[in-house]
Amino acid sequence: MNSATRERLFGYEHAFDHPATRWITLVIVVVLVVAPLVILLLARLGWVGPSLRQELVRRYNSWLVISSLMLVPILLGAAWTMAMVAVLSLLCNREYGRATGLFRETAISLVVVLGIYAVTFAIVDHWYNFFMALFPLTVGVIAATAILADQPKGYIQRVALGVLGFALFGSALGHLGYLANDPNYRPIVMMVILAVEANDVFAYIVGKTMGRRKLVPNTSANKTVGGAMGALVLTTVLVVVIGRQVFAGTDLDRPGRLVALGVIISVVGQLGDLMLSSIKRDLGLKDMGVTIPGHGGLLDRFDSLILVAPAVFHFVNYYMGIGQPPEPVRIFTGG
Repeated sequence: MNSATRERLFGYEHAFDHPATRWITLVIVVVLVVAPLVILLLARLGWVGPSLRQELVRRYNSWLVISSLMLVPILLGAAWTMAMVAVLSLLCNREYGRATGLFRETAISLVVVLGIYAVTFAIVDHWYNFFMALFPLTVGVIAATAILADQPKGYIQRVALGVLGFALFGSALGHLGYLANDPNYRPIVMMVILAVEANDVFAYIVGKTMGRRKLVPNTSANKTVGGAMGALVLTTVLVVVIGRQVFAGTDLDRPGRLVALGVIISVVGQLGDLMLSSIKRDLGLKDMGVTIPGHGGLLDRFDSLILVAPAVFHFVNYYMGIGQPPEPVRIFTGG
């Protein structure tokens, strides 16, 4: 491990070297400070009713905790960011397993957990080929493990639940951790998280104020076409503005490509939210857990990020690469 890699993994002293990191951190702090004042002002003016005010306060409280828990590891170093994603993956998988009943299938659940650990190792080692190979390999192990119970009845369902769990919380969410192998991972990861959070807020606010026509009423009664379109426009503008700083001097620093990135984050983020809504409706649940008091589980808050992470990773990787040479690869296995 060379000094540059050590500083990327553990060098909190360089947290604010990139100007975009400073600006995004400042924006997040200002929003967290100003948001309760804005909610209070809107309530005093009578522009929001008691129920809407209560919902806004609940969302603010949850994002206050979540933003702090995610922002600190990102600033401390890549190793802490990867660890944060690994813990998030395991906790989300735990909620999923309990909600779907997969936890009763001990062997399959163990394979999924071991798969998440293997993904984390590949991320920390910066072993991209192994990282990409783990999805088909783990799917094969899940399918094979399910045979050992000698219970053909329900085999497809057990395997499908295990594969979906690993696909979402091991492979897909793992891409967020792999972004930390890039020297400029801090502004990239922070931009993604900020854009995903903002996308959710934009859809909610625009939908409440301007939304009329329901988007997919059987899946999510509160989602509207107006809210989805409003979020699409506002999130894309946000990504273009922030992306000019984050990707300055790279092949992504072009208006058309930044617009495409903003559209991807908004559309895929909303699809991630609707994906979890579909799962909950299928299971007859309101929330996936009770990790966040009054606001459900971690999955209820990070559903959008699950699908956004791989989409952003491969988009950015296509145009500028992630952790390209001279950044060393296979840090611990010595490739």
